Amino acid sequence: MNVYVGNLSYDLSEDDLKTAFEEYGEVSSAKIIFDRYSGRSKGFGFVEMSSDDEAKAAIEALAGKELGGRTMVVNEARPKSQ
Repeated sequence: MNVYVGNLSYDLSEDDLKTAFEEYGEVSSAKIIFDRYSGRSKGFGFVEMSSDDEAKAAIEALAGKELGGRTMVVNEARPKSQ
């Protein structure tokens, strides 16, 4: 399951994001989205987890929790709209 993570600290690394989610299960990938011109984090990213149950547990546990000094927004990622 793909999980959207928003309101991330601009200093947070993909490893930090992965570590936060690994508590709840196997993380296939953790990606923070960066601005292609400035190279700066856009403050959100996506975590891919192999198990839907583990992903749902992580969403419930981490939504509203603080990471890197900011309160995360965590929910199931929606497909990209055209």
